[in-house]
Amino acid sequence: MFRNRAARRIRRAAFLLVAVAMVLAAVACKSKSANPGPEYAYVTNGKGNSVTVIDLNALQAVRTLPVGANPTGIEANPVKNEVYAVSTDAGTVSVIDAIKNAVVATIPVQRQPYFISVSSDGRWGYVANSGSNTVSVIDLNARRTVANVAVGAQPGLARVSPNGDTVVVSSRGNSTVSLIDAASRSVRATIPVCKNPEDIAILPDSRKAFVACTESDEVAVIDLKQGHLLSILRVGGVPVTLALKPDGGELFVSNFDAHTISVINTSADEVSESFLAGNNPSGATITADSSLLFVSNMGSNNVAVFDIGTRTLLVSVTVGDGPDALALTPRENMLLVADSRSGDVSVLRLDKRRDKKNQQAPPQRLFTMIPVGAQPNQIAVKAIAPEKAAH
Repeated sequence: MFRNRAARRIRRAAFLLVAVAMVLAAVACKSKSANPGPEYAYVTNGKGNSVTVIDLNALQAVRTLPVGANPTGIEANPVKNEVYAVSTDAGTVSVIDAIKNAVVATIPVQRQPYFISVSSDGRWGYVANSGSNTVSVIDLNARRTVANVAVGAQPGLARVSPNGDTVVVSSRGNSTVSLIDAASRSVRATIPVCKNPEDIAILPDSRKAFVACTESDEVAVIDLKQGHLLSILRVGGVPVTLALKPDGGELFVSNFDAHTISVINTSADEVSESFLAGNNPSGATITADSSLLFVSNMGSNNVAVFDIGTRTLLVSVTVGDGPDALALTPRENMLLVADSRSGDVSVLRLDKRRDKKNQQAPPQRLFTMIPVGAQPNQIAVKAIAPEKAAH
């Protein structure tokens, strides 16, 4: 009898301990989701030779990091807590530790680099060197350049495909696109395209690439598997930016001189429509659910917000002087706008909840403006897991 009562007490105590543990775990999970870890934005300041670090939770600049002369492109590693800033005049890539928010290494590349593209596994970086007619291949683990691949004249951008197999390079000097085999680090195809190719978008399945040609007002479509040109599509005047829907079904082209957005059906390889954006559309980005398109209009100092489903302009939000690069924060609750002439970052507070009566997303609004440095060029965002954050 005594043993049975003792056993029951032990079982009840064990049950209570398990219940308490479950409650504590639920509370911890809820607290963790309610209090996200550190999130930062990194802004290259071209005339300030620096990168400004913005704390996205506090919405304030917390650090200015000296880098090489004339920093332009910047990209976050999708796997590691690192960010890479390209300095055009110095011919270097600065490695920023996103936990310490400090420059921890400087990697020499070649002459006049502008952007870096990081592979989806976070291992490799690719930098087009416009002054050397090469693409530098960087081992991001070893933090060193392991190859310089010769490509066409004045390459402006090298973009790696999502599957990591192919690096697509647009060369402005001779109007070609080079396809680099990532495994062998050799050019497997050089394709003549339209005049002055620049921005590149690659489909999620890595089958095709789209390249904007600013001088001929066209977009080239390239089969990456076969390595040949599929089509040349006529768009508006001076297409500068390509924004691809996350599912890859549609591509939105910002036509700087035409003040329009062209829409390309990526399955049919045809321009399906175009609509007015604002004065001199420059940057563009799309939410992960493909509901909203944001376009920075450099000539009218505003950001146009479009409902993608209806192609409706929801609102034009006035920002700083010369809005250009755009970046959504990791939780997509804010849009960051680099104001190239006024030296600040405009922050738009986003609300994607739909108005039940009008079936539209509510207007977005300017929340604050954060001073950065002279001539902000590009923005990269990075979320740090709470358990990895430095205190």
